Amino acid sequence: AKRKRLNTSVLYDSDESEDSDILVRKVFAKRQCIMDEDESSEEQQPDKTCPAENVSINRKQKVFAKLKELARQRATRTSCSSENCEDSNGEAEIEEEPLCHLPLTPTEGSETDSDSMKDFIVEEEEDDDDSTEHVKRLLTLLTFVVVVLVNSGYIAFFPVSRCDHYVHFKRIVKAFLINAIDDTFLSSLYDGTRQKKYAQDMLLSLHYLDDRFIQPRLENLISRSRWKDRYKERVDCYPDVRIILKNPKNMSCQACELNRYCKFNVLLSGKLYNSRTLEADDFMSDDKQVLQVGMVCANRTRVYHHLKHFKYKLYVDCSSVTELDGVEDEPVKDTVERLFSQLEDSGWIQKRYNDLEDYMNDADSFQEEK
Repeated sequence: AKRKRLNTSVLYDSDESEDSDILVRKVFAKRQCIMDEDESSEEQQPDKTCPAENVSINRKQKVFAKLKELARQRATRTSCSSENCEDSNGEAEIEEEPLCHLPLTPTEGSETDSDSMKDFIVEEEEDDDDSTEHVKRLLTLLTFVVVVLVNSGYIAFFPVSRCDHYVHFKRIVKAFLINAIDDTFLSSLYDGTRQKKYAQDMLLSLHYLDDRFIQPRLENLISRSRWKDRYKERVDCYPDVRIILKNPKNMSCQACELNRYCKFNVLLSGKLYNSRTLEADDFMSDDKQVLQVGMVCANRTRVYHHLKHFKYKLYVDCSSVTELDGVEDEPVKDTVERLFSQLEDSGWIQKRYNDLEDYMNDADSFQEEK
């Protein structure tokens, strides 16, 4: 009779209509975890001599003890973490010392402690501590990957990304002046032969120019165009361009291959060159290409070509400066410093930097067109 009365009580509280013993045991366990002890005592008065009720009380006491221990552990970890972040004035110890001595109940403590108690009861949900540790592991792994990539030169610009842009530009000019006198300098930078600080700074600035100034804008220009790959490759290969207005003609544009009112001729010429060492290739140096394009493709070609070949044009200008210099039998370092000072004092470097900013602004403005 006592077992039948217990089953009826459990089924009534759980709003179940089936009589299976297995189902009753499942509902009974779930009810004891989620119901508050005071509410349970108010809603029904079970027989105090029932062994099942005694077991339930013991389980609640064990769970409550575990919750208190979990809360104390979290408070201790928070205290240790805060002590490492605070200054030496001892404020962290003063603020966190009471946490280890306050009596804790399931309804007291911080919001974090409350969340941790819920996570402790509902085991199917993800634990906050596990999530925090997982994020920390991911951040540690990401930091390690970044360090490896920086050391290998793939994202060498990363450590100096907050350096002034004009400082980067002046380093690049000085590197080009050196390479104009010693044509192995740039190749030795990229292959890792030169490890002195000044050389590494120049390498970082070269990466910065390519990866932060030029390449993202080139990719945006291409992604929003309908250029065919063949046309893009031609523009990439020829460092010189002339865009000439001609008699308009309704035809297929040779850039996007769409039917357009073409009134521009794009004349491509110049030597192919290495994008890193900037060494020119004399093979078919007199080759030229003439392409008829529409107005939009002509404007995009002008903006794209300015950015794509800016670094090479800057190097050619630096080489011209060294060739016009009449001083001989002077150490390379002294020659470079002297020429660099002359270019800076005359405003030559600033003008070239302003040209670069204008090209970047043109590219950014071009993206806004629909």
